[in-house]
Amino acid sequence: MDFESIFIVIFIISLLAEYMDATIGMGYGTTLTPILLLLGFSPLQIVPSILVSQFICGIFAASLHQRAGNVIFDFKNDAEHRIVKRLGKLGYIPRSNASKVAMILVLSSIVGVAIAVLIALSMPVFYLKLYIGLIVVTMGVIIVFKHKTRNEFSWKKIMGLGLLASFNKGISGGGYGPLVVSGQILSGVETKNSIGITALAEGATCFIGVLMYFFAGTEVDWSLAPYLVAGSLISVPLSVYTVKRMPVKQFTLLIGVATILLGLFTLIKLFAQ
Repeated sequence: MDFESIFIVIFIISLLAEYMDATIGMGYGTTLTPILLLLGFSPLQIVPSILVSQFICGIFAASLHQRAGNVIFDFKNDAEHRIVKRLGKLGYIPRSNASKVAMILVLSSIVGVAIAVLIALSMPVFYLKLYIGLIVVTMGVIIVFKHKTRNEFSWKKIMGLGLLASFNKGISGGGYGPLVVSGQILSGVETKNSIGITALAEGATCFIGVLMYFFAGTEVDWSLAPYLVAGSLISVPLSVYTVKRMPVKQFTLLIGVATILLGLFTLIKLFAQ
């Protein structure tokens, strides 16, 4: 396959992977990374370009989900909130519930990644990936069996979810989307809201990752980034329309099944090495 053909293939694969990711909130990096490795690209070419792509497309997807009514973001300060009243000008709490959830997920990512880095230095990679695969499969199974029931919303669950998901991301580079989407649903967040929130939270998390590459001073090959971004951006409007049109219960079941499959894929890949 010649150079030009490879990048056409990358464009198409990115389009399909982002359609899945923006529709069910997971699967972009999980499916794209091993394919790009098979095509002969190095991790230092792949990871930074995926981070750029997920940052741009995550923010774009979140804005379109907002416009389509799948989620409501309002980051204006809620002057009536008790914390804002207590702290005065120093206080800030966004107005909409979706904005609060997204903010908690992003802030907890900083803590989760810091803890992950410390543990990753001493824990074998095999057990880290085994842990992630098992927890993703478990959460998928719970969603499948509880997709017809309504879970009570819990801020404690959301905070714990943010720490756990970012911990996984910091340790292995994966496991964020499946946990954040499934965890929100199990924490009482409405299914379609969870997709828009995940797009925004993961986009912000990837932006932090991109900044780290720039500040680290490491020479990075960004040649993959334009093709990944182009393919991803084209697929986002279609995925947003899919989310809007799909019935909630069937959509929740679909996410549960997809979560199980991605968890099993992680385990199979681990034991096939």
